[in-house]
Amino acid sequence: MLITKSPAPDVPAVARRLRRDGHHRDGVAPGEEASAQDADRDAVPPCSLNVTIYGPSTYPNGFSALAAGWNDLLARSRYDTFFLTHAWQSVWWQQLGAGDLWILAFYRGESEDPGDLSHSTPDSSGLVGIAPFYLSEHKEGEWAGKRSLKLVGCVEVSDFLDIIIAAGWEKEVYYCLLDWLQSEEAPAWDYLDLCNLPEDSLSYNALPSIFRNAGLRVEVDQEDVAPHVHLPARYENYLMQIDKKQRHEIRRKQRRVERELDVGFRLIQSMDELQGAMDEFLRLQRMSRPDKESFMTPHMERFFRVMAGRMLETGHLHLSFLSLNGENAAALLAFEYKKELLLYNSGYDTEKWAGYSPGWVLLGYVIQHAIARGIEVFDFLQGDEEYKYRFGGHDYRVMRTLIMNEPVEGAERAPAGGKIGTAAPA
Repeated sequence: MLITKSPAPDVPAVARRLRRDGHHRDGVAPGEEASAQDADRDAVPPCSLNVTIYGPSTYPNGFSALAAGWNDLLARSRYDTFFLTHAWQSVWWQQLGAGDLWILAFYRGESEDPGDLSHSTPDSSGLVGIAPFYLSEHKEGEWAGKRSLKLVGCVEVSDFLDIIIAAGWEKEVYYCLLDWLQSEEAPAWDYLDLCNLPEDSLSYNALPSIFRNAGLRVEVDQEDVAPHVHLPARYENYLMQIDKKQRHEIRRKQRRVERELDVGFRLIQSMDELQGAMDEFLRLQRMSRPDKESFMTPHMERFFRVMAGRMLETGHLHLSFLSLNGENAAALLAFEYKKELLLYNSGYDTEKWAGYSPGWVLLGYVIQHAIARGIEVFDFLQGDEEYKYRFGGHDYRVMRTLIMNEPVEGAERAPAGGKIGTAAPA
């Protein structure tokens, strides 16, 4: 296991090596996919990968150092989701992050130069995993005084999170993560919180067995559901696949506004439009429900504004408006990512135009527009609100794995293997 640290500016870089005997050949992925059954049969082997640790004093930090290879690795993972992209993760940390940032990068083989922190080409450098965490101490509640490591983005505004791992390398990365957590290189921690795991993640059905085998307490729960609907090639076919009564309601509401009012649909496409558009979105979002108004604090508003600008730059932002007689009546903010449209937040006028169900009408138009663009999945994201099922949503589970840094009663914790080598100049 190679541990590379880059210190603060103006301090010479120092590389430290923690050696392990690997159990697969350099550059060859494990032959078997990770599974809970395999993990139950395995002992906890030593780490066989090289690991670069970007701690809170590292310069450049993990987001900067790994930027070039981040999304390439995500594309090779089991669950490629928008909320794990470099753009989302970095803007979330910049605007909402608190505590100490810890990012681990996992590489296969022995080809890494300890002084080279760029890792600009993940295929040649062998990047197979990124674990983005932050460490914070809880001030109140049942965890008061406890220090938790959480996935960057956890918990509230990132609907899907995970450790980013090339498919087929999950167990290797989990072994090395466990090894680091039990080493002197890791900060003191009480909980490791892997929240908002997608149903396809192995971090809730394979990782727990590995960590339990090491004598740690692990809890796995279902956090929520995230309904989604697969979209056909034509809007009429989409309507035919949802409940007959709801199909009639969608058509009726659209036809009514089109018959009685001057209807407009607008999609924001330039930075020149964005500031005013966000003003309107936030007005409608706060108006739509009391809980949405309380959610949109000044701090959260700042995040939304910065995030929207960044996502427009990267081509992921979908911000659309329904206008009735020239006035904005509803707004919808979503993200377009690899043939999926993810509905993130919305709002509508609850006073003047409420009788026309502007939120429903706009959602119907957005789905119609998505189909015309070739979108294959419409994801309503977390929450089991009734309207999601009326528009054809089917549940997708969102899971959580919580690891406690304490042994299971009666179990003996497995020791971390290996020795820390001497420091050497990069």
